[in-house]
Amino acid sequence: MKKAALYSGASRSRPAPPPPDEPAKEAAPSRGARLRAFARRHDRALVFAAGILLAGAAFLAREALRPAPVELRQEDIDSAVLHALRTKSPASRAARAAESVRQSVVRVRGFVDDPKKPRSGEVERGVGSGVVIVDDGTILTNLHVVYGAKRLSVTFHDGLESEAEIVGVHPENDLAVIRAMTIPDDLPPATLGSSGRLKPGDEVVAVGFPFGIGPSVSAGVVSGLNREFRSPEGARLLKGLIQFDAAANPGSSGGPLVTLDGEVVGIVTAILNPTRSRTFIGIGFAATMEAAGSAVGVPPF
Repeated sequence: MKKAALYSGASRSRPAPPPPDEPAKEAAPSRGARLRAFARRHDRALVFAAGILLAGAAFLAREALRPAPVELRQEDIDSAVLHALRTKSPASRAARAAESVRQSVVRVRGFVDDPKKPRSGEVERGVGSGVVIVDDGTILTNLHVVYGAKRLSVTFHDGLESEAEIVGVHPENDLAVIRAMTIPDDLPPATLGSSGRLKPGDEVVAVGFPFGIGPSVSAGVVSGLNREFRSPEGARLLKGLIQFDAAANPGSSGGPLVTLDGEVVGIVTAILNPTRSRTFIGIGFAATMEAAGSAVGVPPF
C-alpha cells in the first residue's frame, strides 16, 4: 500500500503582484533632506538665533580687547589736581561777582544847555552809573547824577546808547529811577538782595564808571551798617547807609554794591571827603536795596 505524499509535487505558488491601483511605498528621506526641510520651516528662528550668537561673540571679543582698569592711587589724584591748578587758574570770587552784574551796569550822562554857546547845543553836565533792575530798561541810579539835566543818556554793556527819562525820585535816599528809550536784546536785570543779611567784614564789590572810566571794578568789605552821611552842602542827611571800603570816586555814584553771591545790596551814593580833592580815602556809603525798593515804588523783599 502506497504512502500518501507528504509534499505536493506541484510548483510553489508565488505571491501575487499588487493590484495596479495600489501606490508603491516611497523610500525613507535622507538625513540631509530632513535638515533642509527643518531649516525651511524654522528659517526666522534660526536667523534670530544666529544674530544673538554673533552679538555675543562680538561682546566677548570687545571685552577681551578692553584694557584692564587702572587702579587710581592718591598720588595720581594729587598730581592731576596740581596740574589743573597750574594750567587753569580759577576766577576769583570778586571776578565772578562782578561778572554777574556786568551786563546790567550802565553809564549815565546828563546834559545841559551850554551857557557859553547857547546856539551851538548842549554840554555834558556830569557822569555817573546805574544798574538795570527791570528788563524793560528800568534803571536805578542816584538823584544827584540826573538832577538838573535837560537830557539823559545811558550806555549799555554792548555799547548801545539810548536817551532816558526820569520816572521816579526818592530824595530822602538820593535815589532816582530812569527808563531807557531803547534797550539791547535780552537785557538782563541785576539780582537784588537784602542788606539785612550783611555783617561788618563781609566782602563786597563796587562796579561803576569813576571819572567816566569803566565799567570799573573795586573790591573791599562792609565797614559798618546803618550809617548817616550829610552832603558837603549840608542840605541833606542820608540815613541807614552801608559803609564800605571798596574804592569809589566821582562817577561811581549810582553803581551797584554787590555781594560775592552776585546780589546787589546797595547803590553807591557818596564818599567821605574831608578835603577838596574829591578822591576816595577809604570810606564810601551806599543806600540799601530796601530804600531803593521804596524809590522804585515796589518793595523788593
